[in-house]
Amino acid sequence: MPGLTNYPPFPDNVPTHPLLVVDYELLKAGDDEEIDKFWTAATTLGFWYMKNHGADELVSEMFDMGEETMDLPFEEKMNYKAPGANATDETGARDTVEFINISQDDALAFPTPVHRTYPSTVTARMEHTIRPFIQHSAAEGTLAQLHRLDETSGSETRCIRNPPRPGGISEEKAALGAHTDFGSMTFLHNRLGGCRWQYIKPIPGHAVCNLGDAMYIFSGGILKSNLHRVVPAPGAQAVLPRWSWRCSRVLATPSSPRPHRGEPRGRGRGRECPDRSVFGSGQTSKEWFARRIRNQRTKNQKIWRQSRGTEHRPDAA
Repeated sequence: MPGLTNYPPFPDNVPTHPLLVVDYELLKAGDDEEIDKFWTAATTLGFWYMKNHGADELVSEMFDMGEETMDLPFEEKMNYKAPGANATDETGARDTVEFINISQDDALAFPTPVHRTYPSTVTARMEHTIRPFIQHSAAEGTLAQLHRLDETSGSETRCIRNPPRPGGISEEKAALGAHTDFGSMTFLHNRLGGCRWQYIKPIPGHAVCNLGDAMYIFSGGILKSNLHRVVPAPGAQAVLPRWSWRCSRVLATPSSPRPHRGEPRGRGRGRECPDRSVFGSGQTSKEWFARRIRNQRTKNQKIWRQSRGTEHRPDAA
């Protein structure tokens, strides 16, 4: 698979959304200015670039593995999500992406399966590529304590392929419909431009990170889980398939902690939240996730809006 520099350049005439760039090495060193920048990103947009994450070589190997897997015959793609399985809006329009999920639990316990088995292209790289990639994506500090690698979790890594969409396809034709992420944090590595309402320009060596519903709920609305979608790459990039790897962090025992009802703590304490009803839903993270996935299916298009995870933003289009 070609490197980012071998792709057609991201067009200059396409509006993009600026993101703060957070330096992971400075965060680990406890740099106050970088920590403040990180806090600003997490409490405003909920998206940011992460540089100096040290995973470039592993990311390249993960893309190679993804291409090998997607090239397999359909019958060999175990635990594979085919294009068109989910709706992207309330009209029942079908998505165009294909992907395969790899459970963190299976990668760490390999060769003993915990949840499921995988194609040969995945198992061949499980020990030397996938497991190190997942371990590297486990954050240090408080998040690491909440995502303990020795406990069962819903964390996973996903290879996503969106086919070429040349010919002036409208940006409104989403590959994945509007949604917030259901876990706590997502690390995205991509090769072509993608859209979260506005395009986010890919920068070599930078991951695009965002928070999910778990962080919004557990912080009492202080940390932001923002609505986003995926549409075709812009300009000359549209003639190529769009590949991405995402590593999603989900709190360790997915059947445990329910959203707390207490006052938020930390730097944003006392900040007013827009809608507190979501914080007392009584759902576990496992129930929250299962409901959202179920409502994405094309047969459930009449209640598709309930798949987006935006109960705290009922006015979102």
